[in-house]
Amino acid sequence: MSEQNNFKIKTAVLTISDKGSRGERKDLSGPVIKEMMENIGAEIVYEEIIADEKAEIEETLSRIADQKKADLILTTGGTGFAKRDITPEATLAVIEKEVPGIPEKIRADTISITPQAALSRARAGIRKQTLIINFPGSPKAVRECLEAVIEIIPHGVKILKGEITEHQHSHKNK
Repeated sequence: MSEQNNFKIKTAVLTISDKGSRGERKDLSGPVIKEMMENIGAEIVYEEIIADEKAEIEETLSRIADQKKADLILTTGGTGFAKRDITPEATLAVIEKEVPGIPEKIRADTISITPQAALSRARAGIRKQTLIINFPGSPKAVRECLEAVIEIIPHGVKILKGEITEHQHSHKNK
């Protein structure tokens, strides 16, 4: 992929899970994200497992973005219909700009594999110079969803960091 050259995406992986945060369940989705991002040359600079608590999610997302710890925050968990699934609401509360095309592409690409993808409430957006993307909590779903957007993430992060302008598109049909 030409987007990568020497550009390392500083990536934070935030697992949102009540049971995971209490040590009652091993986090399997965070490691999937980490492996896939490292395979494209990203640098994992932050990893944490936190509970499904809106204030804690908001505080963690804000702190990582505001302190410029990461260019990209990938969350896993809390995007479904369960009462405690509030990751999208916490994300919307802290972002400055929503990026609807990312979850739209994820759902469009994965719905043929898993019809339940239509039930995902995942969001994506920008806070300061950090892109935040929500992913589901299951390792299989995380892999399928990240595969849908992993090729476009570096381009978006480069635009955010001012490394390229939005007019320098990488069209496949040239």
